[in-house]
Amino acid sequence: MDNQKMEFEPGLRDGVPVIKILFAYNKPLIAQMREMGAKWSKRMACWYVPDTTEYRTKLNLDAHIIHENSFLNVGQENKTALNHFIQQLQLSGYSGSTIRTYSDQFSQLLVHVQQMPVHSLSVQQLKDYLSACLTVAKLSESTIHSRLNAIKFYFEQVLHRERFLWEIPRPKKPLILPKVISEEKILTGLLSIKNIKHKALLFTAYSAGLRVSEVVNLLITDIDSDRMQIRIRYAKGKKDRMATLANATLQILREYFLTYRPKKYLFEGQGTHEPYSTRSAQQVFNRVFKNMGLPSNISFHSLRHSYATHLLENGTDIKYIQELLGHNSINTTLRYTHVSKKRLGQIESPLDKIMRNNGKEAT
Repeated sequence: MDNQKMEFEPGLRDGVPVIKILFAYNKPLIAQMREMGAKWSKRMACWYVPDTTEYRTKLNLDAHIIHENSFLNVGQENKTALNHFIQQLQLSGYSGSTIRTYSDQFSQLLVHVQQMPVHSLSVQQLKDYLSACLTVAKLSESTIHSRLNAIKFYFEQVLHRERFLWEIPRPKKPLILPKVISEEKILTGLLSIKNIKHKALLFTAYSAGLRVSEVVNLLITDIDSDRMQIRIRYAKGKKDRMATLANATLQILREYFLTYRPKKYLFEGQGTHEPYSTRSAQQVFNRVFKNMGLPSNISFHSLRHSYATHLLENGTDIKYIQELLGHNSINTTLRYTHVSKKRLGQIESPLDKIMRNNGKEAT
């Protein structure tokens, strides 16, 4: 099997560890997936197989390649704890992506403690573990936050030990500014696209500031051309919101619709009526923007960052931007004030103002 065309990630399917198999649409590979017994998951948007020695052999994977997926090394008692953990997340109404993230992070603690019952751990033992994650494993501050959130959920929501971890400090997250593409580069990239489906996809994403998961899950009925709005259903935080529908995007969408005739989802996978995969959408973005001399770390999400920054630079009130992006906290939206070059360019140094008011010049 050609592993060079595939990527592998750890995952959970109904509480069972699986290997997620990621690749661009490829008929021969899909045939191989079916032949080996892999299954397609609409929720995960990928093929997957149980994480077993048999399937690792079929996929030419050594045991260490997907090192995070160590669920099989979890003791039986702690497997029960993991199942209760996942069940409580589901009953609490958490999204699938949050359940996967929390489960992955909590499982790392279970692997670490081996046969020790997780419910017997003391606060100090948990402190020592998190400290090792930060100083020995060199995990990022964001990963430590996710891991602590998962552990906190288990002890406080599953075991009902209120404020059990309140004294464990959280490492300060570094301020990472959003990656923004200039208006000129955005326009050049969008207008260079020949494939009408790809053009409609990226026009829609940028013009409404959508996350990649949001744009690929749009239904045809989410486009309201009368009100010139796009309905984003069940977005991050399980909230619906409305986004603006640009006139230029509507024209592209009409041309695309007449050509492809999607049945349910606005953007459907090739030969299916299932939503276009997020992986394929990212590949479309890469083909358009990666060869334009832009930073290598830009991604599909950079379209959303650019949308917000351009709105701010064009005078849109920050509160409206918060609503359009669906941010819970204004602090999240305020990040864009740090990257608005136009706003920075309009700020006059107090030294220049003092010298101008006093008729002085630098010599």
